[in-house]
Amino acid sequence: MLLAAGPARAIGAASQSRLRFGEGPKDDNAWRGRRLLWLDERPAFDLSFWCGTCGFLFERLEGANSTCSLEDVDRRLVDGLDGIDEQVIDRFASLLPRGQYLPLLLRVQPSLVRPAGDGDYFASEQVATWGLSGFWGLPEYPRTPYYRTYETLVGADEHLYEFVVPMVPPSWNDQEQVARYVTELARSTKLTAVAVATLDVCVPAMEMAQSTDYYRHWGLTHFLLDGHHKMQAAATSERPLQLLSLLSIDASLCSPDETSRVPMLRQQARISRLPR
Repeated sequence: MLLAAGPARAIGAASQSRLRFGEGPKDDNAWRGRRLLWLDERPAFDLSFWCGTCGFLFERLEGANSTCSLEDVDRRLVDGLDGIDEQVIDRFASLLPRGQYLPLLLRVQPSLVRPAGDGDYFASEQVATWGLSGFWGLPEYPRTPYYRTYETLVGADEHLYEFVVPMVPPSWNDQEQVARYVTELARSTKLTAVAVATLDVCVPAMEMAQSTDYYRHWGLTHFLLDGHHKMQAAATSERPLQLLSLLSIDASLCSPDETSRVPMLRQQARISRLPR
């Protein structure tokens, strides 16, 4: 459910920031280097390739080894937000590179997914469109548990999938803290996590021989900055919580018109993809 959306605005650190999106080193014969999310100058996630015809991707790398919580806003997030909170946005903007962002306040019901397990997008929906990796003969492997929260119809041949991706795996969480949030979620749905997001719109350039369900995949990925324990508690207790997400227009692999459609799409009912 979309609770609120603010206007797109320019925010972020003008110079040094803990996180940034950018290009990795380019091999001599390569068109471009890898598309990456960096944390503290180390590659944290490998992302969908620039062409938009390769499969949608987030793959955890060794640089994804810490969270980005801010102690001075922790109490405000535990109490929960009533709307787009400019003070919270300003604080987390200091972690992000300067650019255009669309603030979204969502209510999400996360389901924890493990690679190759039940509900794994990469082993199911993605394989149906792109097939198995031509080199490995396997599905893409995100190298992290992640949360699925939502999906809906975009058009006859387009579908949106939403993911929440932790910066560290749930196994790193303090399970006593998770249990405390399970108790808190029984009393309130306003507990709030914070993320930075990208929208990647991907489709093979031509219908592939392996494809049994050919269409455009809209991958809305929220990289979790704060709220790792809350998100695990919500998945464990099967209760919803709030997510304040800053959708990066500049870092997304799509047009600005497509990112502007996200608030409207996020108001739709949840609709599962029915393969043709």
